[in-house]
Amino acid sequence: MRIRFLAMAVSVALVVGLAGVASGQPPSGANPRVPTISAQTVVSGLNYPAAFTFAPDGRIFYGERFTGDIRIYDPVSHSNTLFFHIPSVVTNGEQGLLGLALHPQYAEGKPYVYAYATRKAPDTSLHNQILAIKDVGGTGSSAKVIFSNPTTAGTYHDGGRIRFGPDGMLYVVVGEGHDASNAQDLSNYAGKSLRMTGMGKVPPDNPIPGSLIWTYGLRNSFGFTFDPETGRLWQTENGPDCNDEVNLLHRGHNYGWGPNANCSDPNPPANTNQDGPDPVFPLAYFTPTIAPVGTVFCEGCGLGASFEGTLLFASYNDHEIRRVYLTADRKDISSLAKVFHTSAAPLSMEAGPDGSVYFSSEDGSIYKLVP
Repeated sequence: MRIRFLAMAVSVALVVGLAGVASGQPPSGANPRVPTISAQTVVSGLNYPAAFTFAPDGRIFYGERFTGDIRIYDPVSHSNTLFFHIPSVVTNGEQGLLGLALHPQYAEGKPYVYAYATRKAPDTSLHNQILAIKDVGGTGSSAKVIFSNPTTAGTYHDGGRIRFGPDGMLYVVVGEGHDASNAQDLSNYAGKSLRMTGMGKVPPDNPIPGSLIWTYGLRNSFGFTFDPETGRLWQTENGPDCNDEVNLLHRGHNYGWGPNANCSDPNPPANTNQDGPDPVFPLAYFTPTIAPVGTVFCEGCGLGASFEGTLLFASYNDHEIRRVYLTADRKDISSLAKVFHTSAAPLSMEAGPDGSVYFSSEDGSIYKLVP
């Protein structure tokens, strides 16, 4: 199934009820009214929190995109302390400190915080890198670069989301550096989703032996997440002047972005998903573009039965959060609708330790979605 959304028709009515919602499916024959939700301010006055994540005890690690600082906010004590400063971060265009993740065994003897940032190398060239930083009593120590993309970082299209999967591997989507040809070039890591160990090594079961590449043919992405019911990887993609996307990323597949993309071609989404072998089309695409920036599943998120099992994602351009119902096999999209409008542009989304859904915003705040 492919769902297209035009400027005046970006919402699809959803149905609300009890049947099927545990699987994130729209129940049949129910009231189509979308429940009202709102946003509760958790903390404000932050310096552009482009990325944030949670420790198991509820503390919030957030990254300041323009300073390279990683800070810790404690919602209980309301303290806000510096964890670590990443040196040599550059912030032109879409560059900066862009992604954060904690090791899945953070509380069981592996207290590492991972950061994705654009940095100036000793030879003054710019590269997107992942650093592993050890948490020693709330302060970062022994930072180690575990990944440095050999491709020079672009002023735009650097991606930035990093997240550990249910398999314990670290995933990252790297933008194509403002060069569409990179996305189809399997000799570099730009325009790809990557899968690596917690030390940046190539897992033996990756699709290309000796390579970190998991999927290719991507343009730029600020959001992906794993379905807690199936472990499958869902990703949002930022298109050119057309075709922002929602994708289900499959191991080793090509998602079709490349130098032949052409929004003036009246045949979406093939017009932007036509390069390379067997290109996979998006499950949903948006023209004009909405700039999706964060993606998370509701699993015990406290927003009501109609949200359970659904995918939520935010969009920078129109300040909306959308809810996505999946099909029964959880491999496709059944329907979606706008469920919340933010006053300022959203930046990222995360689930807290209790399952609640949070988003950061360009106004320097982190919010919690509540009924």
